[in-house]
Amino acid sequence: MSFPSSAETPSAGARFDGLIDIMRRLRAPGGCPWDREQTFDTIKPFLLEETYEVMDAIDRRDWDELRGELGDLLLQAVFFAQMAEEAGHFNIADSVDAISQKLIRRHPHVFGEESAATEADVRKRWSEIKATEKSKPQGLLDAVPRAVPALVESQLISSRAAQSGFDWPNIDGVLEKLEEERQELARASTIEEREHEIGDLLFTLVNLARFSKVDPEQALRRANARFRERFGHVEQRLAGQGRTPAQSSLEEMEALWQEAKSST
Repeated sequence: MSFPSSAETPSAGARFDGLIDIMRRLRAPGGCPWDREQTFDTIKPFLLEETYEVMDAIDRRDWDELRGELGDLLLQAVFFAQMAEEAGHFNIADSVDAISQKLIRRHPHVFGEESAATEADVRKRWSEIKATEKSKPQGLLDAVPRAVPALVESQLISSRAAQSGFDWPNIDGVLEKLEEERQELARASTIEEREHEIGDLLFTLVNLARFSKVDPEQALRRANARFRERFGHVEQRLAGQGRTPAQSSLEEMEALWQEAKSST
């Protein structure tokens, strides 16, 4: 396969067509044995992996890495669409049409005669339009996917319920609920009860994040990054003394942890 020279500066559309052609060749007879053996189910884990790698690059503000990771994520869409085309379901052009039409349909304040003054107005109208697109009546939460990570699912569930008016009037109510769930967890005596109450506590924390306009996934990922950095400091300081964390006391590690915390 030949590619246009850099002097020709091919458009994004032409480059996308090139990617589609590459995927078709990989899946065709005489192509790559590994690519030809893949199925929708075997590729799914890569889709999730690439999604998290995109998120990680964004968190690190690594734009060179993000450029490559977005390409990897785009490959997953092309891969799935190629398999769907081979099975006679649809092709990648149909997917592009579907999202283009959806964006136009759900932005009447941009492509139509309606107006939207605030971000809240846009979200409300988006939900109303989306509800009319369903082919059969559904509950408000039925459209929330169950296969997403639990933290994301709880965020979507609570947001959908809040849009219908089922919500606390202000953040004080969420904080009261948080304390209520904490007390119930303290009273739990079995593993099943503790699992139940920890789940309720986590769900309430997601709502607290929503009221605070904080993405809980990002908040947790950044907390993870801080823990990695601070624990790494503890390990390095101990290594300088010829020891490992397992060879040190909790008090020693806590002192080094506070040292790391004060510098970040």
